[in-house]
Amino acid sequence: MLSGNLVNSGSAIGCPHGGQVAPASAPSSGVRIDGLPVPTATDVFTVSGCRHMIDRVPHPCVTVRWTPDRDSVLIDGAPVLLHSTSALCFSAALVPQGPPVVGTAPRGVSSR
Repeated sequence: MLSGNLVNSGSAIGCPHGGQVAPASAPSSGVRIDGLPVPTATDVFTVSGCRHMIDRVPHPCVTVRWTPDRDSVLIDGAPVLLHSTSALCFSAALVPQGPPVVGTAPRGVSSR
């Protein structure tokens, strides 16, 4: 059974090194929470401001890939994101850098 709060455009998401995670473009779904669009696992997420270093060489997180459960709730065929959805941040060389930190989203679901 799935449980967790839905992620929306106002949810605080960060990489494990302090960078900010956000959808690269406006989420494609018409579903909103408290007036904010709800992204899905098919949306592209980018990371800005990651200061991860290895041996004093920058290796910042640049993207996030979500791995939703098989029985996820769908919006237009795409899995929604919960604060508990599995994900990993990746460097530009596609090296896994650790899971993002996801804050909870406000309540109040609506659709267009």
